[in-house]
Amino acid sequence: MFRVTVRDHIMIAHSLRGEVFGPAQRLHGATYVIDATFAGPDLDADGILVDIGRATEVVREVLGRLHYRNLDEEGDGEAGLAGQNSSTEVLARWVADRLAERARGGDLGPGGRALTGIEVTLHESHIARAGYERAL
Repeated sequence: MFRVTVRDHIMIAHSLRGEVFGPAQRLHGATYVIDATFAGPDLDADGILVDIGRATEVVREVLGRLHYRNLDEEGDGEAGLAGQNSSTEVLARWVADRLAERARGGDLGPGGRALTGIEVTLHESHIARAGYERAL
């Protein structure tokens, strides 16, 4: 299985509902470093899985829907996350699902349509991260 990973970051504001979240129940900011990994069994005629430049642009565009937003606000509802807990795991799934749509739509080039999986990892800090992996 071949894998290509690109990295970007976002800064968001949000709060989390539920006593399990302690002080994170209050509105707070978070900065995430995001790794998006594209996987597939075959390389194209050029010897690549996906074009890294295109992958970087698509990841940046998807993350742009979250960057500098308060995910709790309906007015910032472009992401569609208002009203739910925007935990790191939920955000990883949200990003992976949008990347899957873009891959199927051809935005990653011809190789993107042949991908078999996408994994997204959000690094909350140097000691904590969460991710989501999905098949295509």
